[in-house]
Amino acid sequence: MHSISRPVTSNQPGIHEHLSEVVARHARSRFLKPISAHTQAAFEQGLEAWRASAAPLILDAGCGVGLSTLRLAARFPAHFVLGVDQSADRLSRALRWDGERPSNCLTLRADLVDFWRLMLAHQMHPQRHYLLYPNPWPKKAQLGRRWHGHPVFPTIIALGGLIECRSNWRTYVDEFGAALTQLTGKPVDTEALPDDPAGPLTPFEHKYRRSGHALWTCRLQLQATPVHATSAAAVARVAVPAGVRDNVVLPATD
Repeated sequence: MHSISRPVTSNQPGIHEHLSEVVARHARSRFLKPISAHTQAAFEQGLEAWRASAAPLILDAGCGVGLSTLRLAARFPAHFVLGVDQSADRLSRALRWDGERPSNCLTLRADLVDFWRLMLAHQMHPQRHYLLYPNPWPKKAQLGRRWHGHPVFPTIIALGGLIECRSNWRTYVDEFGAALTQLTGKPVDTEALPDDPAGPLTPFEHKYRRSGHALWTCRLQLQATPVHATSAAAVARVAVPAGVRDNVVLPATD
């Protein structure tokens, strides 16, 4: 029997009142967390595999069990897809896949916070960048655990590429889009995610659809930021356009 997922509940009505302040603070400051050894090793493996492929890069950030990585690789055969997740348990689970698995992909266990900074330091810019159903951390006090409320968010933007965030909690996508707008000056709309004839990208997407949840997405083409340093600490601070750091344009709501 398939389990049914309950909708996200939160004590936070709408976009967090301190989102703009948090995003601006992170854009002005350095993020000096040391790089973990296991992530450094995983990054070097991923960098080598991507360079050997000589193909444009797709990053599946927080890939879970890796099914989305396989599905993205199948949908984009001319690209190389890197799936990154912090959980060895999730990545070790057996996946059902009909036919031959795509060879243009690799999954890695790593801390995304470190992995993103290493990517920027080594000018490893994805052409597409997916954040599919990240943990919503829906309590109001948990803003700092959402990716757009985390100090690494400016690094995510500096990587460039077509970034897409999906969630079954509209507020998460509204906030993600608002933070993108704040640091780029470009408008970002939250949109309902239509049914994909090719099927869901992730197990969560499948489960949420089956449970009757509305699914939301936002996308933005980002400009990669050149970096002339190889130290992760040196790239932790990212320049953002003057005049947009401390202002936020909120996405339209129903």
